[in-house]
Amino acid sequence: MNRAFAAVERVTGVDRAGQLTAYLVAVGHGGTHWLMATMYILLPFVRQDLGLSYAEIGAVITAMNVAAFATNIGAGPLVDMTARRAILLAVALAGCAVALLSIGLVPSLIGLTIGVMIIGGANNFWHPAAFSYLAKRLPNNRGFALSIHGLGANTGDALGPLAAGSLMVWVGWQGAAVANALPMFALALMILVLISRQEKSSEIAAAPALDLHAYFRGMVDMIKQRAVLMLCLMAGFRTMTQNGILIFLPMYLADALGFKGIMLGFVMSSMQIAGIISGPIAGTWSDKIGRRPIVLGGLAASTAVIITLTLVRHEAAFVGGVAMLGFLLYAVRPVVHSWMMDLTPTGMNGSATSLMFGTQGAFKMGLPVFGGFIADTWGLPTVFYLLAATMLAANVVAVFLPRSQVGSKI
Repeated sequence: MNRAFAAVERVTGVDRAGQLTAYLVAVGHGGTHWLMATMYILLPFVRQDLGLSYAEIGAVITAMNVAAFATNIGAGPLVDMTARRAILLAVALAGCAVALLSIGLVPSLIGLTIGVMIIGGANNFWHPAAFSYLAKRLPNNRGFALSIHGLGANTGDALGPLAAGSLMVWVGWQGAAVANALPMFALALMILVLISRQEKSSEIAAAPALDLHAYFRGMVDMIKQRAVLMLCLMAGFRTMTQNGILIFLPMYLADALGFKGIMLGFVMSSMQIAGIISGPIAGTWSDKIGRRPIVLGGLAASTAVIITLTLVRHEAAFVGGVAMLGFLLYAVRPVVHSWMMDLTPTGMNGSATSLMFGTQGAFKMGLPVFGGFIADTWGLPTVFYLLAATMLAANVVAVFLPRSQVGSKI
């Protein structure tokens, strides 16, 4: 074990304590994505049981995105002005677990809508607290820290569908929802205890929370930066595409290709497993060569793969394409997040995260309903042309991002 820590330190420059911090936060992040991925993998079966159209499912996901957007408005300031990161992380994870539990226990359109709105809101409390904590704890290795954070997400996204798909064989989708939710309450308690201890024993505990005047001064300074606004715009298009894939790909696999629970879970997991490999490589590499070239290359290649998927009809080739798409999509994600932290004024990490995720939430709002309408009218495969267009838009914005990746500090 010590050799493994030493090997990572030689490559990244992050010592054992810093690595343990990154891994701990990543485990909690994996828990939030375990819950979110379980919800997505259940949607085709919930839709069939409740007799919903694609547009109605899209409207439910839009409700989730609205809740996420609304939560973002207050989550960042709450982190920066209270500095209670451990409590907020635990509340976010436990809230997501409550949401999935309610979806399983109340099998109705109302139960589904309330559940996804809770999971959307709670999930958006996680990122400002986590990004702020990691950016302060590992200021010179943000690419590494946020790539490990992303690795946790990919792991949860990979294991959640596999577990849910297997459980559905025995207990149906409701039982799978309940079973996948319950362990996350214990994980939330562990996060609360361990992160609280780390904060008390580190210099982060000594960092003062911002007062209202300092917060607004920092926010004005941040939004004056053209690079910050353009990065948020690019992230909005990229996340819109990613969200569309997570919503419509399971339904395409189930309804068009006839994949069942376990095989459906395997295909979706393949995308995340590829991201587990690519995220840490891209994040650590971006600490050395800069964020911009990796973002540009990853977005361009992702666009090409999505367009190719619209032409593929062979099932095995399609699965391989999905894995390649995951490799590229999730390589870019931690690099974009690290770039945002680089541009953020001192003490504003939580609010910067909320600004980025709020933009992403706004971009995601209309896509589920619009995509559902397209699927109902012209068929599910047509939705992927829309997703290729949104990823192309992300490419266009990325080309005009400034070459400097360091912002002003206050």
